[in-house]
Amino acid sequence: MKKLLVATDFSDCGLNAVNYAADMALLMNMELYLVHVYQIPIAYAETALTFQFEDLQRSAEKNMIELVEKMNKRTGGKLNILSEVRSGAFFSELNIVCDLIKPYAVIMGNNGLTAAAGILFGSNTLYAMKHLQWPLITVPPLARFSSVKKICLACDLENISSSVPIQEIKNMVTDYKAELHVLNTGKKDEYNTEIVFSSSLLQSQLAPIIPHYHFISSDKFDEAVIDFIKKNEIDLLIILPKRHSLLDKLIHTSHTKQVILHSHIPVMSMHMH
Repeated sequence: MKKLLVATDFSDCGLNAVNYAADMALLMNMELYLVHVYQIPIAYAETALTFQFEDLQRSAEKNMIELVEKMNKRTGGKLNILSEVRSGAFFSELNIVCDLIKPYAVIMGNNGLTAAAGILFGSNTLYAMKHLQWPLITVPPLARFSSVKKICLACDLENISSSVPIQEIKNMVTDYKAELHVLNTGKKDEYNTEIVFSSSLLQSQLAPIIPHYHFISSDKFDEAVIDFIKKNEIDLLIILPKRHSLLDKLIHTSHTKQVILHSHIPVMSMHMH
């Protein structure tokens, strides 16, 4: 059975992501795999560190037991829930778990604007979006899962064969029974033969799922994406962090220029394998 892996920190935002994943797992007949990674501070004496390690471990295991009980109650025991508490560096441990269970997707909470850093995502989530090779869905605090009817792929149409995981996108659209909207984020006034070729290649490869194609070119890129998402009632936005600067545009530090925060829809990052 396919698994949804949720990395949680037991915060309210993390709980919302677990709820989202649980509802998704129920609808798509998947298992839910919950993981929490806690990190031991290094600036402690060995004795103090031993006590702190034990306290952190006990606290994390207690929180995980309570979370599993809450999810079992919420889903009426209809969902197979697995859980694990690990210690170490967050991204390294997340990678290890992914390699072991090979999840359908990884889900994490997006806790919005952090007061200290002034960025859209917490550092762990942002780093994972850029580097995790498994599909990663970040869930905003107010997002709820009911169904995914419309998926948007934001793509600059460059190097399609080496940058767009065509089969994974086709599988996901089919699994969700959704319609796909391809949003070209390139520059309209620039003619590029490579982009023309890539566009034709993408249309050919995605033809079986009958996608809809759109184009936006605006100085206020983020606002244009927000407007597109709202007008087209998009349920999930897919970005490809490795190949273009879309992710950087979406996490612009300006408070008024935060596509993901303002759109209130989950964002999935996907990479070529």
